[in-house]
Amino acid sequence: MIEQITVDHVTVTTKRAFDEVITAFEARVGTVEEGIWSSVANSATDLADFEQRVTATLGTSGFTRFNTLDHGQWSAFAGHAHKQRMYIIGNPLIAITMIRHNIEAGLDVPVRVTIYETPEGDTRFVYNKPSTLMSSLNDAALHEAALKLDAKMLALAESSTGGKA
Repeated sequence: MIEQITVDHVTVTTKRAFDEVITAFEARVGTVEEGIWSSVANSATDLADFEQRVTATLGTSGFTRFNTLDHGQWSAFAGHAHKQRMYIIGNPLIAITMIRHNIEAGLDVPVRVTIYETPEGDTRFVYNKPSTLMSSLNDAALHEAALKLDAKMLALAESSTGGKA
């Protein structure tokens, strides 16, 4: 079975320099890169301990960074030099609130974000709105949780760029 959904693609554009947006974004997002995540997940003894360990990895945005891919770095090898990073960010405690309603929500959390510089010198912060990614799951409680995630993502985009969607 193939279902079609409509996804809201959010783009926040700013005149701020790429490096400035990256710095602002990374300052607001914690990190579990470098193998820290396996330590958090594998060392927890119960839910309360897990929650405490996860909370310690979160940035002021309420998100942590699971992975960073510097598309610009490797694209330069093919003669297409540009500035672009893609991040996988999330919060396992938020993900749990969604996955408990429908396990398929795990397809769309954590969230992917890309930040790139346009040829004109603007910087764009782009992501797909989580509530629309999960729209085919038809679950009111899941939708409510996803709307909260939408709001957190928008706040992060706007605070990192100084722009409005």
